Amino acid sequence: MDWPLVAIGRRLARFPWITTLGLRPNLDDYPPEHQALLRQAQTIYYPTNAFAEMFHSQGKRIFPSLESHLYDGDKIKQTTLLKILGLPHPRTRVFYGRQSQEILAHFSYPFVAKKARGSARGQGVYLIQGPGDLQAYLARHQPAYIQEYLPIAGDVRVVVINFEPVCAYWRLPPAGEFRSNVARGARVEFAGVPGAAVELAVETARLANLDEVGLDVAMHQGSPYVLEFNVKYGHAGPRQAGIDVAELVANKIRAGQL
Repeated sequence: MDWPLVAIGRRLARFPWITTLGLRPNLDDYPPEHQALLRQAQTIYYPTNAFAEMFHSQGKRIFPSLESHLYDGDKIKQTTLLKILGLPHPRTRVFYGRQSQEILAHFSYPFVAKKARGSARGQGVYLIQGPGDLQAYLARHQPAYIQEYLPIAGDVRVVVINFEPVCAYWRLPPAGEFRSNVARGARVEFAGVPGAAVELAVETARLANLDEVGLDVAMHQGSPYVLEFNVKYGHAGPRQAGIDVAELVANKIRAGQL
């Protein structure tokens, strides 16, 4: 087990065996004793996007991994990564400029358009059913992130920690809503989760070196497809399964497993 156990992000602040420093805008804003802890620690937990690359460059281990921070919230990078790794992913293209004709040369209505960066909880996700929807989307979002629409009843969220699945469940949207986010009213269902969805989620986490992540997997015509992944995933689903994700992570750290 590393000593001292130091975190920057406040996710583990309620666990006394981990010293949580909180995020400050400048390294010099930390008092000398906190700077000493950062120098002594072999692993920095939850370093945040502000410091992850710097600690990694210094040779320190960070958790979650550097890759988890680099791809977080960036759908363009995630799509490119999934394609490079050869993982099944809905047909997706990025368009720069208001290229409605170019988009329609590749996609037929309906299709899905998303805010390319910085969206979560189903915000910035649109079902484009005609020219009016497309023009309204393009007026607000550049670049355009366009994805084929899979007619599915919901998707599977798989939470993977240290490359092991700790929770998997269906997210089933309410009537009239195509987005499967629990924050949008989706129902959580633990029964009948396909093993293929869980296996693909774990494979994705391993290949991409995502050591804590929530992955969204669609089942379409019997095959799983990775939709996207989130490092800052919601905990409402795991809570319904009786899992306190932060406590699980903290106990693994205490046991020297992370």
